[in-house]
Amino acid sequence: MTVTLTKGQQISLEKTGGQPLSVVRMGLGWQAAPRKGFLARLTAREIDLDASAVLFAANEPIDVVFFQHLISDDGSVRHTGDNLVGGAGQGGDDESILVDLLRLPAHVDQIVFTVNSFTGQTFAEVQNAFCRLLDENTGQELARYTLSGGGPYTAQIMAKVHRSSGGWHMSAIGEPANGRTFQDLMPTIASHL
Repeated sequence: MTVTLTKGQQISLEKTGGQPLSVVRMGLGWQAAPRKGFLARLTAREIDLDASAVLFAANEPIDVVFFQHLISDDGSVRHTGDNLVGGAGQGGDDESILVDLLRLPAHVDQIVFTVNSFTGQTFAEVQNAFCRLLDENTGQELARYTLSGGGPYTAQIMAKVHRSSGGWHMSAIGEPANGRTFQDLMPTIASHL
């Protein structure tokens, strides 16, 4: 059963029966919002949203996985590839990041997932955007956070997965931000560690 998260909500990532998850996938999906008017449709550009995962140890960034660095230095986090146009919306994922929780180094205590509009369009031009967390071994969707409301910003700090009380938890952040890359978002990310 999927848990639909609201901004600020946190869930435990332990499987039913107390078994810890081993590999999770953070999926991102979106669609371009329909453009109104003939000229607007003619001049519409594809929207390239990018998913990134920033790995932290004691609130210090130590690695990042994104479209130009698809695998973390230790191999525990892997981006499945860049999607330049979106389109999944309410269906499957346009971009995915796999996290092998058992292979993560012990000093990594947080992974923050971001999405940014590399092409510079605002989220007012995006619809049906979501991020979701799945158990990669079973395909079961564990949690979903839906981006709603559009807005004049070009990025969002979507969620974080963090160690707490010996297990992993997911927190929906949903913080709007501006920036074309994860580097532009680091000051906003820092406030959620």
